[in-house]
Amino acid sequence: MIRSMWSAVSGLRNHQIYLDVTGNNIANVNTHGYKSTRAVFEDSLSQIVRGASAPDSANGVGGMNPTQIGLGVRLGQILGNFTQGGLQVTNVATDIAIQGDGFFIVDKGNGQKFYTRNGAFSLDKEGFLVTSDGSYVMSGAAGADKIKIDATAWQSFQIAPNGVISGVEVGDATGALKQIGEPLVLAKFNNAPGLERVGGTMFRQTLNSGTPVIAQPADAVSGMGLVTSGTLELSNVDLAGEFTNLIMAQRGFQANSKVITASDEVLQDLINMKR
Repeated sequence: MIRSMWSAVSGLRNHQIYLDVTGNNIANVNTHGYKSTRAVFEDSLSQIVRGASAPDSANGVGGMNPTQIGLGVRLGQILGNFTQGGLQVTNVATDIAIQGDGFFIVDKGNGQKFYTRNGAFSLDKEGFLVTSDGSYVMSGAAGADKIKIDATAWQSFQIAPNGVISGVEVGDATGALKQIGEPLVLAKFNNAPGLERVGGTMFRQTLNSGTPVIAQPADAVSGMGLVTSGTLELSNVDLAGEFTNLIMAQRGFQANSKVITASDEVLQDLINMKR
């Protein structure tokens, strides 16, 4: 009965994590570029009551399976879901969505690279393309160049699906498009769920994410996705599924609390036997 109580306690703890993960997904249902997560559970250590034995044909005894008692549940991992989110048309030239694989490369100014699917960008007063927190959006073959679109030099601009930025120079009556700087580039990882979430819908490379492959959008060799200007990627949270998970987490928590109550009643009966 003591074992059942501690098994149920582990169930309470981990179903609380289940609730936390589900609550975070629901909270970010309208966060652009957000990728949902899910809790994966594993059974904990099992106590061996009787080990397995092999058949003994000489004595006419068959084999026996091991007899074990489980000791609860534990958290295996919290796994990210990096499937494509829906697209929302904004008609804002600096809003960019990725269709397919890849992440935007951003630099917070200290040379450390971060990666995001949230393409809600804007131009600062110097003409650099930046994120909402002022991080620079990067371009160039190595993802080391900042994107600058000087409004005093260009009367309009557009971003092609392959990341090439072009515009019409101020005073050019012909409307001829000319390329502006280096093309926008994306980063792709062998194991995207291995990335570390650092807030602000950004990710950081880890030991298990792999080294990023950097290429232009729509690059066939790297299998990179393409970009769409004037569009944003929505969260990939499945709200109906998250409400179902919410119910499962709640009922699992209640069931484990009932086990604790039942174990407590059995202990109370044992105590009362002495009277």
